[in-house]
Amino acid sequence: MKASKTILIFAALFLMLTSTAPAQTTDPYANYPVYTGTDLGVNYSPQKTAFKVWAPMASAVKLRLYKAGNGGEATSSFDLSTDKDGVWQVNVTGDIKNTYYTFQIMQDGKWLAEAPDIYAKAVGVNGHRGMVVDLKATNPAGWQNDKKPKLINPTDAIIYELHIRDISEDENSGIKNKGKFLGLTETGTKSPDGKSTGLDHLKEMGVTHVHILPAFDFNSVDETKPSIGQYNWGYDPQNYNVPEGSYSTNPYDGNVRIKEFKQMVQALHKNGQRVILDVVYNHTSDIDHANFTQFAPGYFYRHNADGSYSNGTGCGNETASERPMMRKFMIESVVYWAKEYHLDGFRFDLMGIHDIETMNAISDTLHKIDPTIIIYGEGWAAGGTPYPEDQRAVKKNVYKLHQIAAFSDDLRDGLKGGFSDVKSKGFVSGDQNSKESIMFGIVASTQNSQIDYSKVNYSKAPWAAEPSQAISYVSCHDDNTLFDRLQISNLNASEADLIKMDKLANTIVLTSQGIAFLHSGAELLRTKRDIANSYNSPDSINEIDWSRKTKYEAVFNYYKGLVALRKNHPAFRMPATQMIQEHLNFIETNDPSVIAYQLTGNANSDKWKTILVLLNGSVDNKQLSIPAGNWTLVGDGNIINEGGINKISGGSITVPGTTAYILYGN
Repeated sequence: MKASKTILIFAALFLMLTSTAPAQTTDPYANYPVYTGTDLGVNYSPQKTAFKVWAPMASAVKLRLYKAGNGGEATSSFDLSTDKDGVWQVNVTGDIKNTYYTFQIMQDGKWLAEAPDIYAKAVGVNGHRGMVVDLKATNPAGWQNDKKPKLINPTDAIIYELHIRDISEDENSGIKNKGKFLGLTETGTKSPDGKSTGLDHLKEMGVTHVHILPAFDFNSVDETKPSIGQYNWGYDPQNYNVPEGSYSTNPYDGNVRIKEFKQMVQALHKNGQRVILDVVYNHTSDIDHANFTQFAPGYFYRHNADGSYSNGTGCGNETASERPMMRKFMIESVVYWAKEYHLDGFRFDLMGIHDIETMNAISDTLHKIDPTIIIYGEGWAAGGTPYPEDQRAVKKNVYKLHQIAAFSDDLRDGLKGGFSDVKSKGFVSGDQNSKESIMFGIVASTQNSQIDYSKVNYSKAPWAAEPSQAISYVSCHDDNTLFDRLQISNLNASEADLIKMDKLANTIVLTSQGIAFLHSGAELLRTKRDIANSYNSPDSINEIDWSRKTKYEAVFNYYKGLVALRKNHPAFRMPATQMIQEHLNFIETNDPSVIAYQLTGNANSDKWKTILVLLNGSVDNKQLSIPAGNWTLVGDGNIINEGGINKISGGSITVPGTTAYILYGN
């Protein structure tokens, strides 16, 4: 009953969206037929398997079956027959479970390349052949009882972004299944110093969500050569609905990667973390070899006025989310991941490439399935695109989006310095011009009468309608790690001073409104040896060095304390803009290096009546006037102790250089 209800909801929504898509009279693909059914791809049963693909301009379509995912000749072939709305289909009788297959399309008198269908759910090694899969057989024991950890509001999320290889590959990780999905299922793993690693480390940190860098089947790693140490972030999609084979223990068997991905999700859920998948629908690894091209050449991509492929992604192509069948594919793909793999959220790479209607259709559909799913993305493109900006999901249009958040580059660069100049400084390293950008980040990019928008670095107006639409962060996989960036831009600073800057930056992130986001290893002062774009650098650059957990134990404990503070005190994660306007009040400091604010009136039902946050971005100690009353210091830049570090009487306080003080009063 539940599944059929979801299909009806999707069908109604899809018909509505296709009827309101912007008219493009010069678009040569505008008259392509639109198929509204929900059965494209390969649907298995022991009695027969139905193969159905959309190839609207094809003159013939062949299906070939193979014993293996690579090598060997086809054991049989079938001609598909035309159905309606550009669909071709054939049924193969009998039980053909675990048989591999390809399709081949004839168009304009030419046979295109053999390929799996774009909806393929299982593939062989390197993803060149699909596999007929019995998905129920891939479920790990107890999968039907898998339970998502509780989440009330999106602003309760504390997201930890990691790469499957990075978390486990270090020789000191104590993890057996290094670089694999199963590496995140192992418990009791420790470094040689006895510190928890991997899954247990995430639990110790207390983060609520694990954001996994692309783990669908991507193109850049040869799965037949696991011993040569290949590495990639995975932003080069090949098969969107299939887990990456190099992260499985056996990429040759299409069942294994599916089951092991599910085991990972199951283990994370048991450990208290929800799971977010980084998805990359904005481009493919190339055009000529992409599965999209083998079924409807040109259709799934945007084009310039002269017919050439547009390149707003900087990757040689960009997809056309506004076209009905691309929109349909994106919606059905995320729904499949959410339902089959029990995923709890999606991060959209270069979300600014996608049109607003498609993103809203995705959000509306997912939130009917699970209201607690989190959706966010990069609110920008990587270059010029022919699709109008006012119709794309860029940061300044986030207020038009339905329950979708964007990364706050305003806060990120205000904290550490602009991304375009790695030597520039930010608030935590003494920059005198970043204060307003930080204040803007503290209120989660929402409307606030105390912000002078003319002084915010990138945004001259609020862009988040609600705090749940802003991701507060200072670093991620892109660009230098936070600690590396601080070293590059503060060449004369001591390590002790750099650590103070680092802690101040993520103290601001974890006490700001919005959704908090941490880059994996930040709590260990992670370094990538000053390599910013490490997308294909070796493990020696990208892996988390678990010895740093011992070396910088005090830093780790401070981060852990910050996470606990945020989780224990709802005042830092108010769910509504109006609540922030009523309960958060900035105190004038008359100093460009110092920010002070109060969270008053038991904000968001916090047990602390008033919380005072004092942020000193200068190297100098600063004496500040604070409200009268009795205050308890709980954070002093060295430790977080909710029981109290010491008592302070109101009136005046001295905050050390490059330090955050957090106090409460009742």
